Amino acid sequence: MLHEQIKKTLKEAMLAKDEVRLRTVRGLLSAFVNELVAKKMKPDAMLSDEDALSVIKRAVKQRKDSIEQFTAGNRPDLAESEKAELAILLEYLPETMSRDQIRPIALAKMKELGITDLPAATQNSTAQAGKSKMGMLMGALSKELKGQAEGADIKAVVDELLA
Repeated sequence: MLHEQIKKTLKEAMLAKDEVRLRTVRGLLSAFVNELVAKKMKPDAMLSDEDALSVIKRAVKQRKDSIEQFTAGNRPDLAESEKAELAILLEYLPETMSRDQIRPIALAKMKELGITDLPAATQNSTAQAGKSKMGMLMGALSKELKGQAEGADIKAVVDELLA
């Protein structure tokens, strides 16, 4: 299990005196405990891999947001610290699909759903129909590719195909 693997990593980081990994893993384990409590489970229970991945993805998103904010605020020192933690967190996530890998799946799903390329929006009703089809395709792809592709990449492919 992923939760057990991360607990083991904590011990390894302590022995190696790896400050960044230790800080990152401690924060992650703390987030796991918070998730367990939120799910009304005992704090010493183990999260399922799906729940653990969900917590890790949230932590990754937080790091990316922080990096963006620190970079915009001209604080490269803090951004570097967040980048180091992000690199460690990404080790625990499965590889995600690229936009080029998503495109053929999206095309097949469009065909399956009977969605054809939309004409340029000339009227309000055409624009509404386009948004409806776009939402339908996004929902279907997000469900099918859950955990395999980033939502932003799926949206970019859908926008490209239906633009």
